[in-house]
Amino acid sequence: MTTTRRQIGRVTVLTNPASGHGNAPHAAEKAITQLQKRGVDVVAIVGSDADHARRLLHAAVNEGTDALVVVGGDGVITDALQALAGADVPLGIIPAGTGNDHAREFGLPTKDPVAAADVVADGWTETIDLGRIRDRNGASKWFGTVAAAGFDSLVTDRANRMRWPRGRMRYNLAMLAELSQLRLLPFRLVLDGREEIDTDLTLAAFGNTRSYGGGMLICPNADHTDGQLDITMVHSASRTRLIRLFPTVYKGNHVTLDEVVTARATTIDVESPGINVYADGDYACALPAQISAVPGALHVLRTRP
Repeated sequence: MTTTRRQIGRVTVLTNPASGHGNAPHAAEKAITQLQKRGVDVVAIVGSDADHARRLLHAAVNEGTDALVVVGGDGVITDALQALAGADVPLGIIPAGTGNDHAREFGLPTKDPVAAADVVADGWTETIDLGRIRDRNGASKWFGTVAAAGFDSLVTDRANRMRWPRGRMRYNLAMLAELSQLRLLPFRLVLDGREEIDTDLTLAAFGNTRSYGGGMLICPNADHTDGQLDITMVHSASRTRLIRLFPTVYKGNHVTLDEVVTARATTIDVESPGINVYADGDYACALPAQISAVPGALHVLRTRP
């Protein structure tokens, strides 16, 4: 890991009020107070919706700031990535979501906004890779953690269509419904324009980092500085085996199972009829798409080495 130290004198702080079941504003208040105690000037912004937040983020980057700090979960971080990818402005994270997979990857305190603010003020910055998804029309979306397609994207599709219940239970019910219809899906993957994989899969995950879904180590050997994505392919049409596999994902042990195959590539062309891809937990596009690692695309403020 290579880090450099920057002088942090002025930051822009974006808060997602809905993150962490509404706890983000409280975390933001604590973090902003600590930043000011450390002598950092703070410009606080709040997006009324995702599109408004993205406009504010792009404006902050264009107008100049020493860091763009987000208070919330992986969803609002994804919004920030669209503005920060390829820019020299570093990302600071005050974790206040339910998953916090970005924060976990960089060793940030997930339950202490004051300590997270100190990480920002200290100014230790690491340059990392980002993932990029290009759809069939050439539109791009950046992601920081994992892109996934297959069973888990079908679950999310279903959960997004449901209006009841709210919260985690809606996702759990959607998962049960998809388990009842579990089937192998035809996938075609082309790795770095050379290796072609035509196979039936339960799901495919493409990891710039190791975890998604709040600590599930779906790509346990991923390295966010190696210029490649780790690929985890699961092929099991057995509901019992898939249910047994889920607990092993939290330790990363699933990659040793017969139902799991792994690979690594810089660019993957992915096809699967009727399947969507989600990245950092948010909808990205319908397949086919090209998913790739872009080296050195982001500067992130992290704990001191």
